[in-house]
Parts: sequence; structure tokens; C-alpha cells
Amino acid sequence: MLKRRRYLTGLLALIVSAGIVAEVRAQEGRTAEEREHAAAWGAHHLCAGLFVVGRDIQRDPETVVARDIAWFPPFRWEDSFEYTVDWDTKLVSVTAPGAATRTARYYGDQGCIIHEHGSTEIHFAPVHVASTLPDAATQPWPMGDLDRFAPLPEGADADAFNATLDWAMNEAGQNTRALIVIYRGKVIAERFAEGFTAHTPQISWSQGKSIAAALTGVLVQQGELALMQPAPVPEWREDAHDPRRDILIRDLLHMSSGLDFLNLGISDPRSYTAANEHFLIYFDALNVYEHAVNQPMDIGPNEQFRYRNSDPLTLMRIVKQIVESRGENNLEFPRRHFFDRIGMRNAVLETDTYGNFIITGYDFLSAHDWARFGLLHLWDGVWEGERILAEGWVDFISTPTKTDPRQRYGGLFWVNVGGAFPDLPRDAYTPAGWMGQNTMIIPSLDMIVVRLGPSPGRSNQYLNRVIGGIIEALGL
Repeated sequence: MLKRRRYLTGLLALIVSAGIVAEVRAQEGRTAEEREHAAAWGAHHLCAGLFVVGRDIQRDPETVVARDIAWFPPFRWEDSFEYTVDWDTKLVSVTAPGAATRTARYYGDQGCIIHEHGSTEIHFAPVHVASTLPDAATQPWPMGDLDRFAPLPEGADADAFNATLDWAMNEAGQNTRALIVIYRGKVIAERFAEGFTAHTPQISWSQGKSIAAALTGVLVQQGELALMQPAPVPEWREDAHDPRRDILIRDLLHMSSGLDFLNLGISDPRSYTAANEHFLIYFDALNVYEHAVNQPMDIGPNEQFRYRNSDPLTLMRIVKQIVESRGENNLEFPRRHFFDRIGMRNAVLETDTYGNFIITGYDFLSAHDWARFGLLHLWDGVWEGERILAEGWVDFISTPTKTDPRQRYGGLFWVNVGGAFPDLPRDAYTPAGWMGQNTMIIPSLDMIVVRLGPSPGRSNQYLNRVIGGIIEALGL
């Protein structure tokens, strides 16, 4: 046994050493463009970790770099990177060897914004759009936090239930920072990592795409849009022969527009270059709406599901057009027409340097915010007797699009019809974001499970085990 342990220890050391060598070689081969993008990404995450996530909790730069950035290879943070934080102006600067310094600054309710190369300025006037709701502690659930808890249902195995939650929070490889279980409209459990609370805004990544769907649903309810209408994008209407004229609002919600918007992921040799149109919005300073709508088509609309940021960003461009045509400020629209109406007090939707929401990833919401978002959808878009989302909207977004043969995607929500989560009912659906952000909505069980925190991988398997264990423990 001792000999085997020594062998395994030696093997592990070799694997670790090989990984370090491979990473060093990869770093040595990175171009100035790649390093500059990594610096810009790092400046944003450090800024947001300090001033958005750290708005109500105390965090220091070393902790944010170590726990939110350096631990995750996709961010390409290197030990040689240098950073500074100006606490007075809330400006963060990051310099990578052989690359230009990039900066990001905290702009209040617009969060942290990456500046253009060589600049520390933005192209719009920030707007204060904090919640107008009273303290959550003074209002009953679900608008507030009072009386939100309920006991476990009769017949539940409390020991198994708590053991599942303990495992979920202590599974170090998943880095869960918030976990909430809601059953029949009430919270039956909530757990938070040390230093985090129910009201801490956390980066939700692509869960924000489902917010884009909801904001579209609000405008459909208000009579401003319809699912089957051609997308009212001026650039697509100028030429009578422009094939983009045929793209419908439905197609954008289904990620089936046909726009040629390259998504190279994070493992392609060009991932951290301007060629990666899908990811470029996260690590550079560009007008994300113009970047989306000014793409050509390479296939017809409603032909194929392709996961690309262009479609939800185009929807948000349309939302902005409509809102501003009514004489309203687009930066206030999500708060006034959606968040405040359902008790979501902590949401911060970050923008690009032109004031456009980067809603496909830079959205910071608390665990209680996502719980309320889930409840609204569980209740068919109606909140305390008021219809927020159009009638039939929830059915649409939770039904798989025919353009996805694997039946995984609905209307900017992931769906479980195809069995991606085998231990969950097939009617489950979720806003899902990179690194394991989920708000699982299970209508057949009248249940919602919110999970937040930056996972390094295998988050779907983890979530399937956690929620499956919860369902089993509750005897459902």
C-alpha cells in the first residue's frame, strides 16, 4: 500500500508539473493582443469583485484576484500581471507584459465598464437607478424577505435533505456561494458561503440572456412587440433585398437568427482575439449592440439553433429603440418596468462604454433576486395578481425550439425536455450561465433551486446530483 501511495503521489506530481510546464509554454506563446484582452478582462473582474460584488461586503484585491480570476484558466491571468486600484475614483488598471495597460471603472448602477484602449472615459452619462422599494426586511415574502421560510413538507427526510445541502456547499471543486431551495412559493432552505449573503450581487453570466427574454416579454405584454413580427432593426430594413429582414423576434429568442456571429469558445487558438465575435464583448470596449446587428447572415432564419450572443444583444437593441422612442431612459427601463415590480432589489446590469447592456454575461444579481425571477416564471408571468409577462410567454420560453434537435433550448432559457439533467423532471427549465449559474424552475414539483458561484467545471453533473438529492429527500 505504501509503495502504491508513493507511486500515485509521484504520478500526481508529474501530472501537476506537466500542467505547469504546459501553462508556462502557453503563456510564452501568447500574443500582445491576447495578453491585452486578458488584462482588460482581469481589470473588469477585479473592479466588479471589489465594487459590485463587494458593495455590501468587504473584499480586498488579493482575494478577488485569487478567488475570482487567477483560479480559473479561461481568464488567462498570469503572475506577471500588475494591477493597481484607485479607491477614490474606483479605477482599476491591469498591465500585462508586452501589452497595453487596460482599465475599468465602477460607475455606480451601471457597474464596472472596460474602457477603450488608451482611455479612461466613457461615451454616455451614467444614471442612478437604484431600487425605490423599501428595505426587504420590512416587506413580506415574496416582495420582501419577511416570513419567507416554511418547514419541510410532511414525510421529508430532513437528515438526507441537510446532508445533500452540506455536500453541495462543501464540494470545494464547485465553489458554490449561494444555494436556495423554494417549495410551494416559500424558502425551505438557503445556504451561503462565508462572506456572502442573500443580497450579494454575483456575476450571473448568461443567466442574463433570460433577463433579455423577460424584458422582451414585458414589451410584448405592453403591446410594443409580437413574437412573429420581423425584428425592427433599422439597418436590416434599409435594403429591400436584405435577407435579415426575414428574422423574426421569435428567431432571436430561439438563437436561430442565422447571423454570422462567430463563437470560438475558449479553447480555439483565436479565442482571445478579435476573431471571436461572441466573446469579444467581454474583454474589449466596443459598442456591443452595433457589433451584433451589423453582422451578415450565413444561413437562413429559423433553420438552426446556434448559441451566439448576437441574438439576445439584438433584442436588447430593439428594447432600447422602443423605450427611447417613448421618451424614457433605457438605463432605467429594467428597474422601473421589471425589477422593482417583483422585488428584485440588488440587480446591476453592466453596460459597454456606450451605455448598452452587456446582458449576455455582465449581469450581477443576488440569490434572492434570482429566486423572485424564478417565482415569476413559475407563476406564469403573474406577480401578486398583476401580469408582468405576456400571456403564453412562459409556455413559449420553456418549450424547446424545433431548430435544436437535442431539445435543450427554448426562448433564451435552457430546457430539460431532452434530459440534460437526468434526475430532474423533463418540464424543468432554467436561466443558465457559464461557470454553473442556475435558477432551476420545476413546475411539476412547484420548486425552484438557485445556485450561484464560479464553478471550474462539470457544473451540470453537480447540479443534477444536488437537485436530484433534494427531490429524493423531500419524497417528491
